[in-house]
Amino acid sequence: MAGKTERRIKVVADNRRARFNYEINEVFEAGIALTGSEVKSLRAGKATIAEAYADARAGEIWLVNCNIPEYPQAGRFNHPPKRRRKLLLHRRQIDRLAGAVEREGMTLVPLKLYFNEKGRAKIELALARGRKLHDKREALRKRAWERERGRLMRAKG
Repeated sequence: MAGKTERRIKVVADNRRARFNYEINEVFEAGIALTGSEVKSLRAGKATIAEAYADARAGEIWLVNCNIPEYPQAGRFNHPPKRRRKLLLHRRQIDRLAGAVEREGMTLVPLKLYFNEKGRAKIELALARGRKLHDKREALRKRAWERERGRLMRAKG
């Protein structure tokens, strides 16, 4: 019997600090409305989502402060690098995310920007709550203990 095939995705940008700075509650996959030069730049592997966040405005979700640099061969048809980009979600998801942001004080944080198996640009968006300083310290202690425990188990045999 054939096993489950591995998903072929190409990760363009990864927000590694998000899992440290935020407590991740729920993860969504959203499409992004892009121009041609933005797609070319993403295929070249150039994008940063470290300072990016998503914002709910007028019944739509927008990706703010995501930097996709200009594509040099696009010439005068280039795009502004830090423009707002519309995220493509179902209406029920948009309503749920907007409600959580407004009522519960949550934040929409992008975790990963990638191309799926069909070659479409997608973003992994998390509904998260910001961590306090003492929570971050606790996470560091926990990670250090896990690392030390792994060393001890390997040494023990």
